[in-house]
Amino acid sequence: MNVYLRSPDEFSIEQMLSTDKTSGLTKREAYGASEIYIFCPEEDLESVRASVKGLEVRFIFNEPILESVRGKVICHYKSSELPGNLREFLVLATEVGAWVEPLVSYLDSRLGYTTIELLHSGYFLHQRAFSILSDKKQETRKRIMDLLMATAISVFAFPFMLLTILAIKLESRGPIFYKQKRVGQFNQEFEVVKFRSMCTDAEKNGAVWAKENDNRVTKVGRFIRKTRIDELPQLINVFRGEMSIVGPRPEREIFIRDLEKHIPYYRFRHAVKPGITGLAQVRYPYGASIEDAKWKHRFDVHYIKHHRAILDLKIILMTIKVVLFGMGR
Repeated sequence: MNVYLRSPDEFSIEQMLSTDKTSGLTKREAYGASEIYIFCPEEDLESVRASVKGLEVRFIFNEPILESVRGKVICHYKSSELPGNLREFLVLATEVGAWVEPLVSYLDSRLGYTTIELLHSGYFLHQRAFSILSDKKQETRKRIMDLLMATAISVFAFPFMLLTILAIKLESRGPIFYKQKRVGQFNQEFEVVKFRSMCTDAEKNGAVWAKENDNRVTKVGRFIRKTRIDELPQLINVFRGEMSIVGPRPEREIFIRDLEKHIPYYRFRHAVKPGITGLAQVRYPYGASIEDAKWKHRFDVHYIKHHRAILDLKIILMTIKVVLFGMGR
């Protein structure tokens, strides 16, 4: 594979530094670069090309860098499978001022979602990069924030919940609450609680995905789904410790078994507690197809890796905007 013209022995750090006196890239410059060098195993070249197709960036694949590498963005994919001399080159390039980063991580930070088509085991093995999975203090802080937020929302929303209970009872016979088994953290099933928004025989012919303009939805149900009021009883799940305020939306096992056939590492979303709202819910429109599920998974993986309290707060504020402007499903 043609990767660069000189070996590390022939192209020393001093030589690389002397060819260019410009400084390295800032984070903003790196993630706004118009030209990116990508080095990957030859057998993965086509899949990598397909995954970045359509992005308004010039990608240069497995080609030698003829001038100084300083100030350039260099991404690598499956670095452990690259030739030894290229791995040494990547380390050398880092030392002298190039922006060198795994391709999936670079795209993740630049695009705001994870390119799941390029995921491989190595991405997840650096667990400390997923601070929410390895930092017990952060886990405790998130739990405290969940309880405080759930209490505040319960107090504020109590009158709306009473009106919703009355409206459901007046419109149709049947239970006020809808309970259904969903898969939560560590693949453990729990019973999610929601206000009933569909007719009581909605799944008489078996489980089907909910869809936009679903004819099984009642008149009251259409309103409470649009305003997300139907989600409020899930605060019970938050108090129980089964859910968080923010996280990937919980799904049913029957659908998960199908989705994981088409979506790489789909069950990774169960590394954290599911949420009442989440990054996928505020960044991606309502959908009920495998392609929609892929996009939501892109945002879910991104959320798990980049989780911070400030990100949760931003998602909550975006959710409020969705509710106030009737942008729900």
